Amino acid sequence: MPKQELVVLGRDDGGCCPTLLAAPLDEEQAVELAKVFKALGDPVRLRLRLRLLSMIASREGGEVCVCDLTPAFDLSQPTISHHLKLLRQAGLIDCERRGTWVYYWLLPGTVDKLAGVLTRPGRPAASECSP
Repeated sequence: MPKQELVVLGRDDGGCCPTLLAAPLDEEQAVELAKVFKALGDPVRLRLRLRLLSMIASREGGEVCVCDLTPAFDLSQPTISHHLKLLRQAGLIDCERRGTWVYYWLLPGTVDKLAGVLTRPGRPAASECSP
């Protein structure tokens, strides 16, 4: 029986967003995606992190001050900052200090990559589907 060659994602020009279901991930891609899934995968904290991510992503103007995020939760500012730090380390958001406040915004490339990895080959991404 002939051996089949495995195609490793990221080593060919077969498309802009190769999917997990089209070919195996290489080690670097798996490590990168694992960080994102880890940040979102903690079942105890998932609700909080998804809410923070949603509040940042949906904000008019594309960014939000931490001072506007904290009052939405019954948690201390350091706790909110910790979860924002984990989302930032996962590459989902970024921030900038302006005076005493920190402003956050979504990094759409990571979100798009995550969506692309989970899209079945030959199927449009969820954002391309009609309701």
